[in-house]
Amino acid sequence: MARTRRAVMVAAGVAAIVAVGTATPAQAAPADKMKVLANFTQTSAASYDAWNAARSHQGDWAAYGFDWSTDYCTSSPDNPYGYPFKMSCARHDFGYRNYRAAGQFPANKARLDNAFYEDLKRVCAKYSGEDRTECNSLAKVYYEAVKVLGLKRAAAA
Repeated sequence: MARTRRAVMVAAGVAAIVAVGTATPAQAAPADKMKVLANFTQTSAASYDAWNAARSHQGDWAAYGFDWSTDYCTSSPDNPYGYPFKMSCARHDFGYRNYRAAGQFPANKARLDNAFYEDLKRVCAKYSGEDRTECNSLAKVYYEAVKVLGLKRAAAA
């Protein structure tokens, strides 16, 4: 809980600094958009927390023009066998959609997929015994799927 509050405070602070320190035309994204995008798509829990805080306050980030849309885990279950993978899938979609829009998807795909896997493993770390083993196995399947299917979709896009 303290970590989430800290992430919200950091995200709000960054938004306030950006809002005060950036004077851009309404249609232009702030110059640090790619830096902020990179911050929201790293493999760490802090990066996930910052993204989640921003997702919860999307209006604060409107000037960046981020695509927050998601279909969660696409055609796979969002919460397979009750394991809550939905938000990990949402952050993965965020990274894919925004790096594609920026024309920088191929250079960032592997990191986005790795961040997805780390997010899934953090979900699984909350379980123990056979449940953790099962969850980690599913996480690996989801990760391997995005590595392959993400390449196919990138080629089609």
